[in-house]
Amino acid sequence: MNDTQDNKWDKLLHIKTMGRDDSQSDQYRYPYEPTPYSVLQRLANTGLIRKNNMLLDYGCGKGRVDFFLSYQTRCRCLGVEYDERIYEKVMENKKEAISKERVSFSLANAEEFQLPEQIDRIYFFNPFSVEILRKVMARIMESYYEHPRQILCFFYYPSDEYLTYLMTVDEMMFTDEIDCSDLFGGNSERERIMIFEIGQ
Repeated sequence: MNDTQDNKWDKLLHIKTMGRDDSQSDQYRYPYEPTPYSVLQRLANTGLIRKNNMLLDYGCGKGRVDFFLSYQTRCRCLGVEYDERIYEKVMENKKEAISKERVSFSLANAEEFQLPEQIDRIYFFNPFSVEILRKVMARIMESYYEHPRQILCFFYYPSDEYLTYLMTVDEMMFTDEIDCSDLFGGNSERERIMIFEIGQ
C-alpha cells in the first residue's frame, strides 16, 4: 500500500486515519483497516456518488471513507462504528476535518442501526461476518420498503462468503465492478469494488 500517498491525503483532509487496529476484533467483527485513498479516488471518479447522495459507511473506523468522499463528491456521509475507542478517534478527526460539515457519525451496532430514509449509497469494506451482514441487509431492506428508492451498495475487497450470500438476496442486483488490482501491482481477485443495486 502506498503510505506516502495516504499520508498526504490525511494531511490535506486534516485527519489521522493511518494504521490497522485489531484490538477489538473477533470472529464477527473484523479489524479496523482503512481503505486505501487510491481506491476511494477510483470510486469518487465513477460519478455514482454525487452532491445529492447520502452515503452510509458501515464500520467507519476513523472516518477516512466519509471525510474523503464528502470532500471529493460533496455528498453527505454517515459513519457507523461500534468500537467506542475508535469512535472517539473519529470524533477527534471530525473536529479538524475540512469536510466536517457534511459528515456525521453514530456509535452503534450495525445490525441494530436504523437507516435514515435519506441513505441511498452504502459502503462496506468487510466490516463484519456474513452472519452480521445478513442482519444488516434485513435492516437495509426494511428501510427500502418503508421509503422505496434506488440504493447502491459498494463492497470493497469482498470475500467469497460475502459474494455468495449477496448473490442470493433477491432484491439486490449486481450491476458493475470497479477493478482496483492495477493499483497495487498484485493480481488479487478481491482488489475490486462490487456494486449492487436495490430498487430501480
